[in-house]
Amino acid sequence: MGFGEHPALVLREGTLNHNQLRQRVASLAGWLAQMVPHPGARVASWAAKGELTCLLPLAAARAGLVHVPINPLLKRAQAAHILTDSGARLLLGTGSRLASFEPGDLPHGCAALGEAEALAAAAAAGRALGPSQADPDDLAAILYTSGSTGRPKGVMLSHANMWLGAVSVAHYLALATDDVTLAVLPLSFDYGQNQLLSTWFAGGAVVPLDFLFAKDVAKACAKHGVTTIAAVPPLWVQLTEIDWPAEARAPLRRLTNSGGALTVDLVRSLRALFPEARLFPMYGLTEAFRSTYLDPELVDSHPTSMGKAIPFAEILVINDAGEVAADNEEGELVHCGPLVAQGYWQDAERTAERFKPAPAASTYGGTAVWSGDRVRRDADGLLYFAGRRDAMIKSAGNRISPQEVEDAALATGLVAEAVALGVADARLGQAVHLVVRGEGGEAARADLAKRLQRDLPNFMQPAVIHWRKAMPLNPNAKIDRTALQVELNQEFSS
Repeated sequence: MGFGEHPALVLREGTLNHNQLRQRVASLAGWLAQMVPHPGARVASWAAKGELTCLLPLAAARAGLVHVPINPLLKRAQAAHILTDSGARLLLGTGSRLASFEPGDLPHGCAALGEAEALAAAAAAGRALGPSQADPDDLAAILYTSGSTGRPKGVMLSHANMWLGAVSVAHYLALATDDVTLAVLPLSFDYGQNQLLSTWFAGGAVVPLDFLFAKDVAKACAKHGVTTIAAVPPLWVQLTEIDWPAEARAPLRRLTNSGGALTVDLVRSLRALFPEARLFPMYGLTEAFRSTYLDPELVDSHPTSMGKAIPFAEILVINDAGEVAADNEEGELVHCGPLVAQGYWQDAERTAERFKPAPAASTYGGTAVWSGDRVRRDADGLLYFAGRRDAMIKSAGNRISPQEVEDAALATGLVAEAVALGVADARLGQAVHLVVRGEGGEAARADLAKRLQRDLPNFMQPAVIHWRKAMPLNPNAKIDRTALQVELNQEFSS
């Protein structure tokens, strides 16, 4: 079997080999270039995993357009913000999602089309575009990620960012043409998107899966002979709690984790359940894709380590004096090199906060991402996470902006003040707790919960809403978030 005849994309309606994949990408790119004849224009997608969402990252780039994938778990309001903020000219999505928009949600001049209609139109157009001749530094995608304050911000990725990310991951995972990757993560995440690109770079096959239950993952592994699974800690917890038939476990060669640290107990559970599979703990941030991975040979002896830099990444630990930290001295993780994104879309202020000149010690120089994460490096060069500088909540692998949850609560008019905090949770990593000040009558409490369920995606929903008659204040007469955090940590740590 020639390389082009190897399976590339396994869909419910059939399997595309690599030759067919290239043809479908070329046709979709040709149609997109006709629909949006404006180089650099944004094309958004809002749909579950399928042929369209899998092909768009490549087809939009080939057409000279910028892909903006929207997480299918988001609700109308968040999707409308992303469309308006990015200035999208075309939206392709599931019919039910498109039907949820209200007048004024879509930006001026933005057309919307169902995914089935788009694929049919692309096939009928009969115009295929060859490989892109774009400058590697041209913008290719905008991935929206939550910040610690405000609405999601768009991280700008170049052709080179995406290409080198695929090469890097395929290299250190040692992916091959006979590998089968089960794509369970949302394709709107950089980690999820790379499931496709790194596997295809290596000549392997991708099986997209939107699942309801953990057992669906095990069934898919058995059915398709899956060799590679990428997941986040809460999903790994679920996967260790189900029965895995031998035919589901046997083909697995590698397990990769990001979006939160694995606990020692979870590492041991995964090693016991999948003793023949190599476990790759990883650390990344959308602003620089992926930063580190731990060699599977070191997982048993160093289960809490973040590992070392991935190919094409230079990772420095900078102390509070602005110098390279000594062994075991805590400092900020700074990511330098060609995987660094181009900043935040139309947001110079927040870009300047995170994307700053590389430290003098950097080999690459140029712009670096100052992560805000505190780490230390031991004498063997292994990195260990110490904590975050900002107030980001990380729940079930999702980065959640506290302000976005707070704004939704305040917008209901049922509360006068709101503070969203992350509290340690064995299954989620962190659970969202919302502390509010208001009258808090029975009707108001029920109404607030209903309004938040309507306005926020499921992964942002507070696990607990705490009603208060007064908020603690700090010496500056501002709400004392630290005091609330300590109080909740004590109450829910037992």
